[in-house]
Amino acid sequence: MVVKVYGSIRAACPQRVLACLLELDVDFELINIDLSSNEHKQPKFLLKQPFGQIPVVEDGDFRLFESRAIIRYYATNYADRNPEIYGTTLEEKALVDQWLEVEAHHFNDMIYTIVLQKLIIPEMGGKTDLTLVQNCEKKLEQVFEVYEQQLSKNRYLAGDCFTLADLSHLPGIRYLMNEAGLGHMVTQKKNVNSWWSDISSRPAWKKLMLLMN
Repeated sequence: MVVKVYGSIRAACPQRVLACLLELDVDFELINIDLSSNEHKQPKFLLKQPFGQIPVVEDGDFRLFESRAIIRYYATNYADRNPEIYGTTLEEKALVDQWLEVEAHHFNDMIYTIVLQKLIIPEMGGKTDLTLVQNCEKKLEQVFEVYEQQLSKNRYLAGDCFTLADLSHLPGIRYLMNEAGLGHMVTQKKNVNSWWSDISSRPAWKKLMLLMN
């Protein structure tokens, strides 16, 4: 059965889900939701996602939203295809969840605010809050310092195997490296830079980037 993914391939949260589906070799159909016309805020879409956010997946009669919940679901459902991606023991899964929580609450919030202030608000005719951007950059620098220490002990965030914890960072760091013009935050840290080079070279992510372009 083909999974329906409602979202935009250029948005970070749908990219997280699509990267996971590609890693697991799950067939999907991307149904584009036009963010520029606020399609995600219209009544028809709100029936699928009451908060008006993307992505939403439909797998037969099963519907799910929130990108990190989605990737956990598919990693569990297709564990036979890649057991390591969500861990094979309770402890391994707990470590993956731990770093997914770090990504969601310490990393992603900073990236989101930077992208919003530097890219989206100016496009809408607004003015960037430079103080807010600088504060986010400082906090993100601290996060990367934690990552640098963690990655000095392990090849990946949750251990020596690529997991959802690493995958979940791909869209945000891509924005940082490209549109946000803050790639130095990654490249100036030896272990973080090696980690990024590794995870961004995975065939699934490369395929997604080709689809996006």
